[in-house]
Amino acid sequence: MNVICLQENLRRGLSLVSHAVATRSTLPALSTVLLETDQGRLKLAATDLSLGITCWIGCQIEAEGAVAVPARLLNDFVASLPNEPVHIELDPRTRGLHLQCLRYEAEVKGLDPLEFPGIPTMEGADPTVLADPVILREAIGQVVFAASSEDTRPAMTGVLVRIQQDRMTLVAADGFRLALRTLDLLETPRQEFEAIVPAKAMAELVRILSDQEEPTQIVLTPNLNQILFHCDSVDLVSNLVEARYPDYQAIIPPSYETRATLATSEFLKAVRISSFFARDGANIIRLEVQPTPQQAGGQLIVSASASEVGSNVTQLDTSIEGEGGIIAFNARYLTEVLSATNTAEVALEMQAGDRPGVFKPVGRTDQVHVIMPMQLEQW
Repeated sequence: MNVICLQENLRRGLSLVSHAVATRSTLPALSTVLLETDQGRLKLAATDLSLGITCWIGCQIEAEGAVAVPARLLNDFVASLPNEPVHIELDPRTRGLHLQCLRYEAEVKGLDPLEFPGIPTMEGADPTVLADPVILREAIGQVVFAASSEDTRPAMTGVLVRIQQDRMTLVAADGFRLALRTLDLLETPRQEFEAIVPAKAMAELVRILSDQEEPTQIVLTPNLNQILFHCDSVDLVSNLVEARYPDYQAIIPPSYETRATLATSEFLKAVRISSFFARDGANIIRLEVQPTPQQAGGQLIVSASASEVGSNVTQLDTSIEGEGGIIAFNARYLTEVLSATNTAEVALEMQAGDRPGVFKPVGRTDQVHVIMPMQLEQW
């Protein structure tokens, strides 16, 4: 191998694939990144056997070749180089990789590329689904935080991806909250399916989609146990969670008794301020919806209290339907829901203080968040 590429492109590619490198593994190849010439480009790849990321960057190729080298060392070295061309040359006999950028040089010992696990790519596969990368990135960001971090219920550690007709539905839940977002696909899919994608993989996809413009192609591998997302010059492949996802539709309350509509930014600011006090208590934020008699308006009282540090109260103007009421939520859950709402107004729908609260962006029907209430006796 003998190639020349820009430091900026190499640094970006290594940064993308390094998130798939295994942090702890007895297999040396899983702590490496594969460098391989591929049809006029340099391919970078890393995997921990459950998640794999492949990236292609432009380069000038003098000689073909491949090698697997320690990911952390290579990433740190390249990131420290100036933004100038990097000359990469492999000694096929010793598998030593020589890198040079201006006056900076390094020798990195590599492994036989045959020891590196194979990662599925889009080559020879027809995309099942085409999605707008900007909308897909937004949608994933609005649900992925609600997935569970506990392994006791494997299905809840992932994001349900449901492809039906010309729409994609994303759902994440952890037993205390649920986030749902739907989005239109760019064309009718070749196949309808449901799959549970690990939350880690979806979070990495958000990172990859941050600067993508071409449609994102999605395909299930032939054995139906992996899903592949193909972007412009980047592939992400992930194992699927083999479990049955709960009936999420049964969790969403079909009606409400009180509905309060508020300015999202003001509501979020009040919640963040109250969270400073809530964190020293049981992390509870109390919401009291107070209608104004014979008028459509009213107030939402946002408050938190901790016996050792003090309390806080914020009054927000709101339009109200119904008789009002009091409900309490976990401060972090409430903050994350409002941060994921990008409309000017948000609606809080509730039935009673011991029933789930529902948050919906005003003017849109493609996003729903449900949060289980905290017991007011803890207040």
